[in-house]
Amino acid sequence: MTDRRLEYPATARNRDAILDVLRDVLPSSGLVLEIASGSGEHVVHFARAFPDLAFQPSDPEDAALQSIAAWTQDSGLTNIRPPVMLDAMSDRWPVMAADAILCINMIHIAPWRASEGLFQGAVKLLPAGAPLYLYGPYRRANVVTVPSNEAFDESLKARNPEWGLRDLEAVTALARDNGFSGPAITEMPANNLSVVFRRM
Repeated sequence: MTDRRLEYPATARNRDAILDVLRDVLPSSGLVLEIASGSGEHVVHFARAFPDLAFQPSDPEDAALQSIAAWTQDSGLTNIRPPVMLDAMSDRWPVMAADAILCINMIHIAPWRASEGLFQGAVKLLPAGAPLYLYGPYRRANVVTVPSNEAFDESLKARNPEWGLRDLEAVTALARDNGFSGPAITEMPANNLSVVFRRM
């Protein structure tokens, strides 16, 4: 039998730091939708840590969906729903409601319209006060971007001109335009940020 599990080294490095932040962000019960679940390694790690929450992984790529399903099956966890195909840029999402949304390392590896779609979709699903959690590298006004992030930005744009590090101020403006609060920011390892917006 072919092992369809993808493995991303960055996940093993950042999952516990993210988990520490999520302990103060996620609700005690309900459904957590993960956008752009990728390999599925994150959702398994989080579902194991929050047994009272149900997790709905999603991704637009078939290989990722197969990997998520394989990691879920291997974990034996019962609080992870089967993965669904979801493209943040689509105006029709296959999930009707959620109590929290996670989106890790997506907005810089996608066109800007994916960020627009993320907030436009999230505001329809979340109740007032519910969190939209983002993780990744950002540019910030009056903060010097470290050389490693500058090099990462250049490599992303070389792969696709529509990709690249986003200005946190632009993401914050997009959030507010779509009915979210200003961000709660946590500095993370390797020059990343956890950014939490809440549905107004």
